[in-house]
Amino acid sequence: MVEINQRYALEKRIKELYDAHTERAKLIDWNYYDYLPWEKGRSFKENPWEESQRTLPIEIVTAIETSMLTEINLPWYTAYIKDMFKGGLEPMQKFLNNWTAEEDQHASALENYLILTRNSNPKELGALKKEMILTGWDGTFANPIATMGYTAIQELATVVFYQSIAKSSMEYDETLSVLLTRLSKDESLHYAFYNQVIQAYLELDPNQVTFLAPVVINFKMPGQVLKDFDDRMKIIEKAGYGPTQYLDRVLEVLVKRWKIDSIQPSTEEGRKAKEDILKYMQKLRKLKAFAQRRNKNC
Repeated sequence: MVEINQRYALEKRIKELYDAHTERAKLIDWNYYDYLPWEKGRSFKENPWEESQRTLPIEIVTAIETSMLTEINLPWYTAYIKDMFKGGLEPMQKFLNNWTAEEDQHASALENYLILTRNSNPKELGALKKEMILTGWDGTFANPIATMGYTAIQELATVVFYQSIAKSSMEYDETLSVLLTRLSKDESLHYAFYNQVIQAYLELDPNQVTFLAPVVINFKMPGQVLKDFDDRMKIIEKAGYGPTQYLDRVLEVLVKRWKIDSIQPSTEEGRKAKEDILKYMQKLRKLKAFAQRRNKNC
């Protein structure tokens, strides 16, 4: 009976969060057509692409390409997550439909920007896009809370990513900076929803932290399926997003908001999971301090 009551309370809370998300999304509804420099478009038949046509530093181009390729894999993410919630939590099913529609704009906006401004080779970009979709994506999460824990981390990381690259882009192309800032607003709403759902789970049952620990400790962005993802991230770090931003503005924020330090699991597994997350965070902080000392001495 307790589990039934918890499920009812959870579904009620998720519906409240979904309704709130829908209202906030309406207030910032937009169309990516309005954010693109269409006047820069030229025929590639008449004016073939050349690397000299790029107007952005390679680290910013790499960041936009990588983000676009990650967003382009949306059908795989949607199929997996929808299947996870099949047969239950109706508000989640509705939210995922909205999420898919909103995320679809991001991939289209980034791809069109790169083509219009000639910052990417269209043939190479097309090949990478096809390769990404052929590779697909398959999560390995144990249950819904693990899935939403992953998406909460991924969405906040994307918010920070877009904000960081928008800042770096301002001196080169204000249009791109404005576009990325706009994308970050969508991602902020997505993150807020997933984050609040996790909070609701943990308030109802702190032992749910058992399923969050593996996600936090082993998290990898969905773009990891790209064969050169690690090389790309090293380049992107020069544009303002790297391990330091991930720790300070993503994991630290989530661990605090999920109150990992103060929740009181009643099971041995839950207590161990809590301790594992806290130890992992301490390890990352030590690695960050070491890297800062090394860079200071260089």
